[in-house]
Amino acid sequence: MKKVLAVAAAAISALGLAATLAAQPSTAPEGAKVYIVSPQHGDTVGTNVTVVFGLSNMGVAPAGIAMPNTGHHHLLINKEELPAAGQPMGADVTHFGLGQTQTSVTLEPGQHTLQLVLGDHLHIPHSPPVMSEKITITVE
Repeated sequence: MKKVLAVAAAAISALGLAATLAAQPSTAPEGAKVYIVSPQHGDTVGTNVTVVFGLSNMGVAPAGIAMPNTGHHHLLINKEELPAAGQPMGADVTHFGLGQTQTSVTLEPGQHTLQLVLGDHLHIPHSPPVMSEKITITVE
């Protein structure tokens, strides 16, 4: 019985350690950069906008795939605040968990802001965060 309890305690301890490690944000390498290739800041575009993502000094991997120095894109449209650090990004951002590097969005006429944030396999922003400059576009 003692052996069964010891094995059970070890398994519970290992699961706790794994959960703790899984909740830690992935480390971004020095010089990692995510950016919006197009459209560019100040562009005037139609209502159907193709947004092309750029990434340097890191790779793209789908959500759920834990690989060093990789992540997947999250697009923030018209967001005043960045997602909380150390927590998975939620439904208020657009996730590209399959590793997509571009998207098409339909926007109402007017001014809009776009920004990218790279998330790790658990949708958690890296440490330090890898995010683009916020750009403003005008939709006609």
